[in-house]
Amino acid sequence: MRQLLCVVIGAGAIGLAACAGQPEPPPFKPVANVDQLMDAVIQPAADAYWGAVSTVVDKDGVHENFPRSDEEWEKVWAGAMTIAESGNLLMMAPRAKEDEDWMKFSVALVDIGQEAAKIAESKNPEAVLEVGERVYNVCTQCHMKYIVQDE
Repeated sequence: MRQLLCVVIGAGAIGLAACAGQPEPPPFKPVANVDQLMDAVIQPAADAYWGAVSTVVDKDGVHENFPRSDEEWEKVWAGAMTIAESGNLLMMAPRAKEDEDWMKFSVALVDIGQEAAKIAESKNPEAVLEVGERVYNVCTQCHMKYIVQDE
C-alpha cells in the first residue's frame, strides 16, 4: 500500500503542503458539450475523410475522385488526426459518460483515427475508402446506443 507523504513548510507558518498521491487536477477546461463537439469538430473531420475518395457513375461515365496533391492528402490526414483526438475529448469530464461502453467507443475512435491517419500518409485511395468504412462503423455503433431517435 502506498503511503501518503506530506511535507509541511514552516511550523505555524502558512502550512504549505505537497502531498504525494494527490496530483493537481489537469488544467483542462472543456468548452463544448458532446453535441457541439460532434457538430463542430468530429462530423466535419469525418466528412473530410469520407469525402476524400469516391467513385461517381453518371451519364458521362465513371469518375474516380481522390486527393491528387500533397496538400489534399494532408487534409485527409488532418481529418483522421482530428477523429483520433476527438476520442480523447469524448473521454474527458464532463462529456464522458459513467458507462463502460462510452469509454470503449471513445477508445475505438482514437484507434481507428490513428489507423486512418497512417492510411492517409500512404496516399492509397483504396485503403482510405476501406478504413473510412470502419470509421463509419465505429461512429454508427456509438450513435445507435447514445443517440435517441425521434419517433
